[in-house]
Amino acid sequence: MEEEKKVEAVAEQAAAEAAPEAAPQEQNQQPRERRERRDNRRGDRKGGPRERRERRDEPKEFEERVVFINRVSKTVKGGRRMKFTALVVIGDHKGRYGFAVGKAAEVPDAIKKASEAAKKNLFKIHLVKGATISHEIVGQYGACNVYLKPAPEGTGIIAGGPVRAILELAGVQNVCSKVYGSRAPINIIRATNQGLNNLKSYKVMKELRGKE
Repeated sequence: MEEEKKVEAVAEQAAAEAAPEAAPQEQNQQPRERRERRDNRRGDRKGGPRERRERRDEPKEFEERVVFINRVSKTVKGGRRMKFTALVVIGDHKGRYGFAVGKAAEVPDAIKKASEAAKKNLFKIHLVKGATISHEIVGQYGACNVYLKPAPEGTGIIAGGPVRAILELAGVQNVCSKVYGSRAPINIIRATNQGLNNLKSYKVMKELRGKE
């Protein structure tokens, strides 16, 4: 009986000594499993820092320029709702350009809306030698008239804000202009666009003037 009691006591003591050793192993295994799960989740994610940097460095098809930002309000039963409108012009400096107006509660959202709308509203002009327009023309929209005149190489763009924005982004490098009448930026841009769309080629203008 005494021998059996001694054997049981030795077994209990061995079990008690083994238990503290097993507990730290289990505790070490749990953080390791968590780390492995976390690493697997990170591996599944796409678009790491390098990919985002490469995406940011990609050349844009169109350059954007914000011409005018205006705060507008709408009076409703509960008070006034304030919003912002943004007039944006885009272009690739190769004869293609577009413009649009966007409205949103925040300025960045308004600019983004206008840019997306401008990409769906593109126009194309044909530039002649010297990166200028083929002939003089007057664009008209509402009470605004924009006079455009070709200029020799080296002159640059002699134009005000909205007209300069649309001509630069369209790729025109030498031109003279003058705005008459309304000075609203959207009207100036629409009048400039109307004039650029009515431009004719050099050959057609010679035929119209009876020089051929």
